[in-house]
Amino acid sequence: MHILRKIAWLAISVLASVQARSSIGDNVLVVVEPNQQKEYSLFFENLRAQGFDLTFRAPKATKPLLLAYDVPSFSHVILFNLEAKNTVKDLAPQALIDILGHGVNILAVLPQKQSALSTLASEFSLILPPPNTPLISYFPTRDEPPTLIPVTVSNNHDILTTGMNPVWFSGTPHALGNNPLLVPILHAPPQSFAGEIGGSADVLVDAAEKGGEGLWAGSQLGLVTGFQALNNARITFIGGAELLSNRVAEKEISPGVKSGNAQFAKDIAAWTFQESLVFRIDKVEHHRLNATEPRDQYTTNDQIVFEAHISKFEPRTSEWTAYSGFQDLQLEFTMLDPHIRTALLPVLGSPGKYSVTFRAPDRHGVFKFVINYKRRGFTYLQSSTTVAVVPPRHDGYPRFLSAAWPYYIGAMSTSIGFLLFSALWLAGDIRPEKRSKGQKTE
Repeated sequence: MHILRKIAWLAISVLASVQARSSIGDNVLVVVEPNQQKEYSLFFENLRAQGFDLTFRAPKATKPLLLAYDVPSFSHVILFNLEAKNTVKDLAPQALIDILGHGVNILAVLPQKQSALSTLASEFSLILPPPNTPLISYFPTRDEPPTLIPVTVSNNHDILTTGMNPVWFSGTPHALGNNPLLVPILHAPPQSFAGEIGGSADVLVDAAEKGGEGLWAGSQLGLVTGFQALNNARITFIGGAELLSNRVAEKEISPGVKSGNAQFAKDIAAWTFQESLVFRIDKVEHHRLNATEPRDQYTTNDQIVFEAHISKFEPRTSEWTAYSGFQDLQLEFTMLDPHIRTALLPVLGSPGKYSVTFRAPDRHGVFKFVINYKRRGFTYLQSSTTVAVVPPRHDGYPRFLSAAWPYYIGAMSTSIGFLLFSALWLAGDIRPEKRSKGQKTE
C-alpha cells in the first residue's frame, strides 16, 4: 500500500511539473549521508520528475568537486545535515560562498548541532539559537510531540503556491538580521518558542538568556529563509530536514487534510534553483520623440523616448516569454545623481514593452539611462546605458526669445530716441544773426 501511494504521489508530481526546468542548468549535487537518502526519496524523485539530474555524494567524500579549475561542475547544490564542524575543503563556509559567487544555487538544511552550516548561515545575517534548542509549541493540542509543529503558510507569498495547506516542521528556528537581501519564506507560529524539551516553567526566560539576542519566541523567528545575491544566485536555509522527509509529505494535518509539505518543498526548490520568479531585460532602446534611430548624444530640452523589453522564464516550456506585470518599474536619468526619476510603465497592446517619454534636463554632460529594480524574491533587473547631453549649436538657438522682449523693447526705444534726437538737433530752425547797436548797415 505504501508503494502504491508513493507511485501515485510521483505520478501527480510528474503531471503537475510537466518537466519544469531551471533557467541556468539542471545538474544538481546532493550532499547527504547514503543511509539517509531513503528518508527524502520522494523529494529527490520529484526533482527528477521536474527534469533535474541528481548526483549524490557523501559529506566526507571529496569527489565530485564543486569547482574544477575555477569552473562550477554543478548548477545547484543541496546540503543535508552536515553536522561535522570540520568538513572537506570544498564544503567549508568560505568555499560555499565562493561557489555562490560563481552563480551556483544552494539549498542548505541546518542541523540542530553546531556545524559548518551554522557558520555559513551567520555569513548571511541569520542568527541561530544555542545548539540543541529546537522549536517547541504546545498549540494546537495534538497527539504529536511538541517539536513537530503544524505551521500555517502565507497565502500571499510570491514564492509559494496560493491556498497551500499547513506544513509540518521540526527543527531549529533562526532570527533574521537587517540584511536587505534576505527573503523570509516561512515564519514560526506566534505561540512557538525555541527551548529545551521538558525544561522548567521559565523555559522562555532561559532561552532568552542563552540566546543573547532577545527572546527566542514568536512569529519573528524564521524557519525557512532565502537569500538572493547581487549576481542573482540564490541560497535557501531550512531549519530542519524533517520538512522535506517522506514521513511528513504523506502525513495528514487533520483527518482528511493532507499536509502541504510536498508542494512546499517543490516551491522552495523551484525558487532556489531559479525556476520561478526569474526575469531579464532583453533590450533597451532610446530615441527622440517622433524618430526611431538611437543617438549617441541628445540636446538639452530634447523630448526623449526610452523603451525596455522584459521577459519571464517559463519553466514548463523552458522558454522566455514577454512579461508586462511590473507596475512599479522606474527609470533614472543620472549624472552622478538622478536628474530625472520617472515611472517606466507597460505599453498597452505590446507585451513585455515598457516606455516613458521625458524632457532632457537643461544641463549638459554625460548621462546614463539606469534601471535598478530590486524586489524580494524577484530576479534583480539592472541596466545602464550611457549617452551625452550637449547644449545647442550656435545656429540652434531661436532668433528671438519671448523672455527677452523687455530687453528688445529697451534697445529699440533707445535707438529710436537717439535717432529722433539727432534728427531734431540737425534739422532745427536757422535764425538770422543779431547785430549790435553800434554796427552800421551798408
